[in-house]
Amino acid sequence: MKYVIGVDLGTSAVKILLVNQNGAVCQEVSKSYPLIIEKSGYSEQNPEEWVEKTIAGLAELIQQFDGDVNDIEGISFSGQMHGLVLLDDNNQVLRNAILWNDTRTTKQCQEIYDVVGRNRLLDVTKNPALEGFTLPKILWVKENEPLIFEKASVFLLPKDYLRYRLTGNIHMEYSDAAGTLLLNVAKREWSPEVLEAFDLSTEFCPPLVESHAFVGTLSAELAQATGLSEAIKVFAGGADNACGAIGSGILSEGKTLASIGTSGVVLAYEQRNDLDFEGKVHYFNHSEENAYYTMGVTLAAGYSLSWFKDTFAKEEAFELFLEGVDEIHAGSNGLLFTPYIVGERTPHADSTIRGSFIGVDAAHERKHFARAVLEGITFSLNESIEIFRSSGKTIDSIISIGGGAKNETWLQMQADIFDAKIEKLTSEQGPGMGAAMLAAYGCGWYPSLKECAQTFIQTAKTYYPIPENVEAYKKLFTIYQQVYTQTKDLNEQLREFRK
Repeated sequence: MKYVIGVDLGTSAVKILLVNQNGAVCQEVSKSYPLIIEKSGYSEQNPEEWVEKTIAGLAELIQQFDGDVNDIEGISFSGQMHGLVLLDDNNQVLRNAILWNDTRTTKQCQEIYDVVGRNRLLDVTKNPALEGFTLPKILWVKENEPLIFEKASVFLLPKDYLRYRLTGNIHMEYSDAAGTLLLNVAKREWSPEVLEAFDLSTEFCPPLVESHAFVGTLSAELAQATGLSEAIKVFAGGADNACGAIGSGILSEGKTLASIGTSGVVLAYEQRNDLDFEGKVHYFNHSEENAYYTMGVTLAAGYSLSWFKDTFAKEEAFELFLEGVDEIHAGSNGLLFTPYIVGERTPHADSTIRGSFIGVDAAHERKHFARAVLEGITFSLNESIEIFRSSGKTIDSIISIGGGAKNETWLQMQADIFDAKIEKLTSEQGPGMGAAMLAAYGCGWYPSLKECAQTFIQTAKTYYPIPENVEAYKKLFTIYQQVYTQTKDLNEQLREFRK
């Protein structure tokens, strides 16, 4: 039996999967590492932590493996997007990585609009200037740490730095490059226009490759440290959302993913590079060659539910906490929740807005509030689906993964609110599986990622919309959409009282 390894470099941990030719996960190792938060709005990590924990995880994986290490043919990567790693002329790290969830760069985002223009930026990069993206971080270092920036020779994203340390070769692939605001997404090349606008050279940007591209083998030092063969093939990998899409089979037109973790993502496959969403959703290169995906984000999806439970029933298990929600009719007896508890991203890029319970009645019990939270999260995700549909996309089948796929009532709710068939997978490994599939494809196990997905990914259960619930939720959704505009000014006024 042959094997591949998928490495998912997340924000809080690296997760490593050993996957065989049938798509079965044979072993799994996770190693956590800390965030560095020096002040409010800052979020950094030491890149050396990623390397050390990945090496330790691979070594543990191999120690537990009772087969021949030469049968492990390939390794590929998924990684947190947007994070900035700066290297000097000797490829040494100059400072901690600034992560995707760092929000210090509001001033730099405005500078990008002032210099490039909002509409032109959307034409070239397909995305608005948001604090999470990489270019604002580069400009922040350039302005606030000029001595460090003068030494910078090249920038990398997190998983690309990890891969460099394993192979000694520097590359970046398109799906992660699309989240930098430096890539011309349609032309699939670094944008001379954006680079010149900020006095950045093309040499500052790594060479671009496909996600399934073979980019080297393990260094002798790393092979010895991990127990892997020096001959193992290393493939470029992809951004976490792109790999999550691959690992869920989102590889053809009409395929859509709803992923509910701490944040929530609705991701749709795109064949075309010229659609115009006016910056309302993200538009990135996929990890499948010459393909794209659009994506809407709810900042506090699963987090809204965990916040509510931890606030009012900290010691209870989720299963007990959600008991009774299946007994409540659609609409939670007139109770509505908006999940804006940390601000919102899609369709309202608003850091000031906050959540609401609307319609609280003396007849409401805890189970009504719990169901309202589930409905509110799903309404927020539905805003992204409606943006896709208004652009002419047909969305009638959605793969649901993450926390939203762990509760039968919530899965049915998604079918009813999205008015689409919802599929739950037999095995859900997300980005790590997508990385493993890129390695399997790169090793030549399958002629395409689509054919790889047919073996690796299976549906466990399908949920269909219930017509009367669909109608009720359509009415409720129109009310939900009014809450943002009607509470925006109130939240602006309340801002001074937040401590």
